[in-house]
Amino acid sequence: MSENCSVSKKNIIFVKFFYKIINKSYMEDIKTYLNKAEESMEGATLYLDDVLARIRAGKASVRILDGIKVNYYGSLTPLSNVATITTPDAKTITIQAWEKTMISEIEKAIMASDIGIMPVNNGEIIRLAIPSMTEERRKQLVKQVRTEGEDAKIAVRNARRDVIERFKKLVKEGLSEDMEKDAETDVQKIHDRFIKKIDDMIAAKEKEIMTV
Repeated sequence: MSENCSVSKKNIIFVKFFYKIINKSYMEDIKTYLNKAEESMEGATLYLDDVLARIRAGKASVRILDGIKVNYYGSLTPLSNVATITTPDAKTITIQAWEKTMISEIEKAIMASDIGIMPVNNGEIIRLAIPSMTEERRKQLVKQVRTEGEDAKIAVRNARRDVIERFKKLVKEGLSEDMEKDAETDVQKIHDRFIKKIDDMIAAKEKEIMTV
């Protein structure tokens, strides 16, 4: 009887040890999936930030030139890597080329871009005058901003959906339902944080656009 009890205790200890190893392995998988989901959501907000920065709000901002690349000795190079860009006032952007020979290339790049502003080149400095916007145009931009924000939210929701599907597959492989529920709670918190971040970004951009 004593021998049977001893064997039984050893079995219990082994089972506990076995499940501890399994749970540790699953926890590592869950952490990896959560990190990947967070990276995807962060990527969506970074992309949105870049898109919003290029939407003109009637006020000078060097970031509207972020996407412009200049032909620098045969290589397409970001404008900020070949010139100093400043905003001397709320309606003007100035571009000072580091090499005078680059002024014409910078002018061509700006004219070929979609920012919709005609550069003024005096041979030394390029100036961009930010035009005032009508109320109708401001409303159109707000609508565009909201569309971009919704696209970012969809990307965040998709990242949450994908990771939850992975968790459900782990359940079929042996992950406990309690651990799966906890993991879903964690990814929901990450999701909510990024959705709020997007809402804040959209609200800030709308305010910027509608401020005359």
